Amino acid sequence: MRPEREFGMTPKDQKLRGKKCMTDKTSKLSPIRAAVIGHPVGHSLSPLIHRHWITTYGLSGSYDAIDVAPAELATGIASFVAEGYAGFNVTVPHKQAVMALCDTCDPAARAIGAVNTVVISGGKPHGRNTDAAGFIMNLKESLPGFSFTDARALVLGAGGAARAVVYGLQQEGVSAIRVTNRTAERAQALGDDFGLEVVSWDEKEAALSDVTLLVNTTALGMTGQPSLTLDLSALAPGAAVYDIVYKPLMTPLLCAAKDRGNPIVTGIGMLLHQAGPAFEAWFGIAPAVTPALRRTVEEAAR
Repeated sequence: MRPEREFGMTPKDQKLRGKKCMTDKTSKLSPIRAAVIGHPVGHSLSPLIHRHWITTYGLSGSYDAIDVAPAELATGIASFVAEGYAGFNVTVPHKQAVMALCDTCDPAARAIGAVNTVVISGGKPHGRNTDAAGFIMNLKESLPGFSFTDARALVLGAGGAARAVVYGLQQEGVSAIRVTNRTAERAQALGDDFGLEVVSWDEKEAALSDVTLLVNTTALGMTGQPSLTLDLSALAPGAAVYDIVYKPLMTPLLCAAKDRGNPIVTGIGMLLHQAGPAFEAWFGIAPAVTPALRRTVEEAAR
């Protein structure tokens, strides 16, 4: 699957977007309500990000974290619509299940097979996926000289996040992508859907020899989860290592890569950049991901 290119914004473009100021029309809007849903959801840093932007741009609105159990997903979404919410973000375990409850889904969400942002318009929920764009924006911002057209990537994991990463890389012209996962069937399904080479989990170290980008999309290394056991000996010194986990900010994988001298990319930027398009859709302003906001969120992640 090679969807048509939909994004490719540079860090400079992002900064220009953030300069868009609140208009008189925006200032007269009634309070806008948005949220993030998940189960559990108390760990989410999304409220910190969106509330920062609400305050920064002087908007009248709110953004809350709301725990919605899987059995209550349909009634929960109906309540958001009935109560006049502008929309909501979606985190685990709802990213795939929510698709069936959306009136429409954008091309990225359909290709990835997951929704992380819902915009309520005309009394209907409309699904979007901004994870892929957030992943790419963070990579471009963190490693400005990274060559996508020459890249050879190995993606660890086969869930919704892995699908977003693969989609984003293909949008940027990366054709050499391999995937591996602890559950072989899930890796094969991802490989079949996107036309990728599948590597056995037991052979992941051997597959590192010609990799220029290693991406971890699994929960391994996250606070409260087992560490990712991966010998980086075969990885080239200049290969980039990107872990989308952001709690802790420096995962064992990133620490090991940094000790070897490999360029690293933390997951906090992906979290920040995936939030921007959602905020713009609800509040009408393209927010800036500033160094100050990044520092605030990094401190919270620690």
